[in-house]
Amino acid sequence: MLFKNAFASWQPPSHWQQISCLDCHTGGEPLRIVTSGFPALEGDTVLAQRRDCQQRFDHLRRALMFEPRGHADMYGCIILPPERSDSAFGVLFLHNEGYSTMCGHAMIALAKVAVEAGVVAATYPVTHFQVDAPCGQIQLYAELVPAAQNQADQSLADHNSKAPKVQRCWFDNVPSFVLAADQQTQVAAIGAVPYQLAYGGAFYAYVEASRIGLDLQMNNHRQIIRYGELIKQQLLAEVSVQHPFADDLSLLYGVIFTGPAAKAGVLQRNVCVFADGQLDRSPTGSGVSGLAALLYQQGKLSLGQPIRIESIVGSEFSVVIQSQCEYGPYQAVIPQVAGTAYVTASQQFVFDPLDPLAEGFIFR
Repeated sequence: MLFKNAFASWQPPSHWQQISCLDCHTGGEPLRIVTSGFPALEGDTVLAQRRDCQQRFDHLRRALMFEPRGHADMYGCIILPPERSDSAFGVLFLHNEGYSTMCGHAMIALAKVAVEAGVVAATYPVTHFQVDAPCGQIQLYAELVPAAQNQADQSLADHNSKAPKVQRCWFDNVPSFVLAADQQTQVAAIGAVPYQLAYGGAFYAYVEASRIGLDLQMNNHRQIIRYGELIKQQLLAEVSVQHPFADDLSLLYGVIFTGPAAKAGVLQRNVCVFADGQLDRSPTGSGVSGLAALLYQQGKLSLGQPIRIESIVGSEFSVVIQSQCEYGPYQAVIPQVAGTAYVTASQQFVFDPLDPLAEGFIFR
């Protein structure tokens, strides 16, 4: 008897809400790009639209980030109309706690997908365009596989063989600066914690892992998360971070632990715990930017000097300081961060109005 698998013929009722997404990862860190179905947001700026999303559609953020559609460490973004006339589009970032101000791993993935999907016109050898983020305008770059090589590497039967293929991406970040150096706090269950504060589109506390007896290997991820949460909560209670121009950007986003790299030629390992105990699988693009500002201030990094930073899973970003500038009262730098991204899934999420768990749940 011929077996017929008809599961693929299932279709949602027309009255169910549907949201389409494209899933990617950059250095192991997920990015769920909302491609259609999300309600239009009100506001003339990305920050205004972020406030609107918080007020009216936060249940959809939870539904897309939380289980059963996501997980405690899911990350996503919503594509918006451009805020500036010379930007290709705007972007709003989502995570388990809310909405972040900047995301470097997302920028790298968006550069790749925007070119390969035809959102922006491809130009060889590098496509350059701008994107509006909550923290400001970001310059994106996508390095394309040469057209002849791209076609030769693909099957003749592949009708997309002439589509552009991206092999590497990078971005010029907003001005990044050191907020406070050589600080120390006392954290219950840890003890004395020396730290520094820096901004790379988001504010982070940087802690040298060896100074608090913390191992940054993958199999120690539970303790890393616990320490990150404890330190962040202590700093939230005693430290006020202030962006020089926008109150909406004035929040401590996460804690970045630094330590020795496992690979030769890599400067160090960065492990970031952000939002509500999320562990970044990538080296953290905005965190690497803040690190560059710290190293520059310490005289350990020069203009134009590239360095490589690895993540807890061994993936790498490279960073180089393009220039220096003044940013309000701060001496800042413009970091350029590079990495690679990959598409993992194309998904159509449906929302059954009778589902009691439609808005999701989370375990941490």
